[in-house]
Amino acid sequence: MNPNPSKYTQLKNRILAFIALILVLSFGIFLITWIQNDAGSTLDADKEEGTLSASDSLKLAIEQDGKDRDPETQLVLGKGFEIVKANCTNCHSSALLIQNRFTREGWKAKIEWMQETQGLWPLGESEDDILDYLAEHYAPEAYVGRRAPLKDIEWYELN
Repeated sequence: MNPNPSKYTQLKNRILAFIALILVLSFGIFLITWIQNDAGSTLDADKEEGTLSASDSLKLAIEQDGKDRDPETQLVLGKGFEIVKANCTNCHSSALLIQNRFTREGWKAKIEWMQETQGLWPLGESEDDILDYLAEHYAPEAYVGRRAPLKDIEWYELN
């Protein structure tokens, strides 16, 4: 075998390597496009079937609630929004607010816990505005079940 390949062989190998690179890149682009399109259609199909993941379910709920939201954080716009955004999203995602539901007392307990264990600074006068906002927009929702719980039932023993 010839240790010094001819210029023709070197050129042929370079052209083949270039073609292989183009094929790999084309396949990668095709795969990425296909995955992105499939992900969008899967979300639509999951909406119809009722099999959404927790994060997709949260996104869908936000889309359907009809409230004006901040495009960056998805927090509900309203009195106290700016102070909540400034204080809460400095340390964690707004998703923690959106996915949790507490009473005013529950939110106060969470703030106190963050101050005691997580290094949250004193909120001072703005604490009441923050609690008002959270209690109004992120309070527990009423339970809606199939029927009212059974009450005053006389149970009998099965034999």
